[in-house]
Amino acid sequence: MPLNLSLIPSGSKLESNGDGQSFDISTSETRTFLCELSVTDQLEQESLEVSLWGSADGQDFGKRPYLKILQQFYRGTTKMVLDLSLRPKVRFLRAHWELNRWGRVAPTPMFVVGLTLTEIPPMSQNTPTKRGVVAVS
Repeated sequence: MPLNLSLIPSGSKLESNGDGQSFDISTSETRTFLCELSVTDQLEQESLEVSLWGSADGQDFGKRPYLKILQQFYRGTTKMVLDLSLRPKVRFLRAHWELNRWGRVAPTPMFVVGLTLTEIPPMSQNTPTKRGVVAVS
């Protein structure tokens, strides 16, 4: 059964930089995920940067993310693919977000967001699947 993860629960109000809960992905068959970031509310003159970090032990998430989602300024949905098929040591994932605000209005940035990851078939044409090897056309 494909994994469906909510790294940032839908409707979460973010007002400062932070990290989400870590999720165990060791049961993933494909280790490939469609990441969908939805921004449903925001203020003017601010930005949101979300990145995905991996760890072998759930404690040390390293110094570099595995995926940076495009910087957000407005409401909308952004989709990107995270392929960890060549990184078998990664067992845990978590989201990290950074907010930036400029201008003279309220000093606190605010975004209402949700980030889901849905396991999808492997991206590589030569990646083995449960049924064998993906055919090359």
